[in-house]
Amino acid sequence: MNLFKPILLSVCISAIAISCTEKGLTNYVNPMLGTATLWEPEDLGYVRKIKERTWGAEVFPGSSLPNAMVQLSPVTQFRSGAGYQYEDTIIYGFAHTNKGHWNLCHIPLLPATGEISADDYASKFSHEKESASPGYYQVFLERYGVNAELTSTLRCGYHKYTFPKSQDKKLIADLTRSNERVRDWKIEKEADNIFTGFQQTGEKMYFYAVSNHNIKDIEQVKSEKREVSVVNFEEGNKRLELKIGFSFVSVENAKKNLEAEMLDKDFAQVKKEADKEWEGLLSKIQVSGGTEKQKGTFYSCLYRAFLWPVLRSDVNGDYTNAKGEVVNKGFHYYTDPSFWDDYRNKLVLLGMLSPKVTTDVIKSITDKGEIRGYMPTFFHGDHASVFVAGSYLRGLKDFDIEKTYQLLLKNANVPGRGGRPYLDEYIERGWIAEKDTTNVPTWDEYKAAVTKTVEYAYDDYATALLAKELGDEANYKTLMERSGNYKNLFDPSTGFWRGRIDNGDWIADFDPYYPYYAYMYREANAWQSLFFAPHDPQGMIDLYPSHEAVDQKLDSLFTVPWRGYEAHNMTGFIGNYCHGNQPDHSVPYTYYFIDKQEKGQAILDSCMNRFYSMGKEGLALAGMDDAGEMTSWYVFNAIGLYTYSPADPEYIISVPLFDKVVFDLGDTNFTIVKENTGKKIKEITYGGEKVDGYFISHDELKKGKELVIKTE
Repeated sequence: MNLFKPILLSVCISAIAISCTEKGLTNYVNPMLGTATLWEPEDLGYVRKIKERTWGAEVFPGSSLPNAMVQLSPVTQFRSGAGYQYEDTIIYGFAHTNKGHWNLCHIPLLPATGEISADDYASKFSHEKESASPGYYQVFLERYGVNAELTSTLRCGYHKYTFPKSQDKKLIADLTRSNERVRDWKIEKEADNIFTGFQQTGEKMYFYAVSNHNIKDIEQVKSEKREVSVVNFEEGNKRLELKIGFSFVSVENAKKNLEAEMLDKDFAQVKKEADKEWEGLLSKIQVSGGTEKQKGTFYSCLYRAFLWPVLRSDVNGDYTNAKGEVVNKGFHYYTDPSFWDDYRNKLVLLGMLSPKVTTDVIKSITDKGEIRGYMPTFFHGDHASVFVAGSYLRGLKDFDIEKTYQLLLKNANVPGRGGRPYLDEYIERGWIAEKDTTNVPTWDEYKAAVTKTVEYAYDDYATALLAKELGDEANYKTLMERSGNYKNLFDPSTGFWRGRIDNGDWIADFDPYYPYYAYMYREANAWQSLFFAPHDPQGMIDLYPSHEAVDQKLDSLFTVPWRGYEAHNMTGFIGNYCHGNQPDHSVPYTYYFIDKQEKGQAILDSCMNRFYSMGKEGLALAGMDDAGEMTSWYVFNAIGLYTYSPADPEYIISVPLFDKVVFDLGDTNFTIVKENTGKKIKEITYGGEKVDGYFISHDELKKGKELVIKTE
């Protein structure tokens, strides 16, 4: 059985009138990439002892448009990341929202026949009768003999179900379930072929569904533990089609969204338009050279990077704000980015390819910030500052920078609920203290004080860049001084960033190999927390006695073996470097600053070759995609650029995978050309002129010239 079924293969076999040499870029995309879990020790980096599975990429294979409201995807497990795990064999339904982060999965629906049990209604399925491409998902439900096909628009989902001949047609709506706790729900028949309702978790999502069959009734099927709603349809042809509009405002707006986007279209047209939308986005980066597998991985990663954040406003501009009020301010309202993860790279990529979405996201987080008092933070950190500064300095200015800047200043300077945790002690002494204790289990919650301190220093730097740009010299000076706080937790006796207790002493129980979830370090050990000062690489290097000492430390990071510690979110090791989680993703570039660029490139190549098609099916990533960070890392490095300091409007240059890249910035295209196949960069030119060092500015790239990277 061939479990790995690239879209490329299916296109070549089928009679689609596009040759393999002329196929569209969407045919390179495999939405299944990232859905499998790592099980084997050689992939994990340790022998599994915990019964629970290790976290995978936690991505979904279903239908969506770029940054859309609707993600229409199968659920094989509730409360399991994206709700879909490749190793599973049953489907509970097709849900309509997804992030891949243990939340969402609103309004799961499943076609069915016969008697329905509230406790047992899921259907078996096989990967041999399953397929996916951008904007389309298909699977055969064995229990009911139904072939399910799904496609979508920005705010609507289209279900097409082909039933066995002469079978009754039912639709199970398990509105008591999602990936979050369901607080309330409703479903009712509104007209002969229309049903409506909502499901409320943290958000309240409304739906307005139109069927090509009349509805007999909607019954409630209950057991001692569960309750499901069953929509019974009248007899008709064997195909059941549902067009469903969604809204986070009202059923009326869900209807308006449906009428505007889908109601007058058939399934083939919606699917074709979805493919065209993705083709337009993917074609903004054209690559040539490289292998077919590398192209498949590249465009699959580029696709995955544009699925979050997602739309929350309707076609008429209405949205529900952070107060729960329905408002309309003339921009598209989006969910918050995953700031701790994708500030490193994905949000820069979003700005480069989708500037309008990016400025609307900034308007959205500013709107939330004005209501809540602080600019939104995420998980344990801040980083909206990095996103806003990097976007503004790259020329995205269609938002109220003064209003946004004032919120960022408050995040940086005013302690309070909703702002940066432990900001008061960070401001007072320049670092955050950790508890003095011993034998801390990996998963215990503490302050993650080292990680917060060094990241707050970088956030201060990002806000300082805006202060300088806006002529605020006083705040610029203060914030730049604080941007050096990362040095306060560097322990020269060990060469690591290390936690301090309240009196300033180093944490005594210090093992640089032991991973923590939130003690000293956030989801990392001391090795993986090395060399994070993207705004001040020279100052960081100078903490060590010599370049040789840095070289030795880096070599040890990548060669001293992982000691077999098991943590759900840490997989994909090169020595103690962990590519399966974000904290050390910028560390390989440290070699650049000690004149050993080629050693860094060897690590980058190893990561790209090893960690993006893992497992027995070749469908696993080394770790969580985290809303596009992991996949954006690949996209940037595959073309030879990386956002080493995403707040700065520049990129560090590496050796690309591809011989030639044409990058469409909207107003202009720039080109990247690789000469020779070595890892050591011999010379870099742009527009025929030599580039000093390894960085190139965004303004230079906007001039639309040719960047040539010569290697040896």
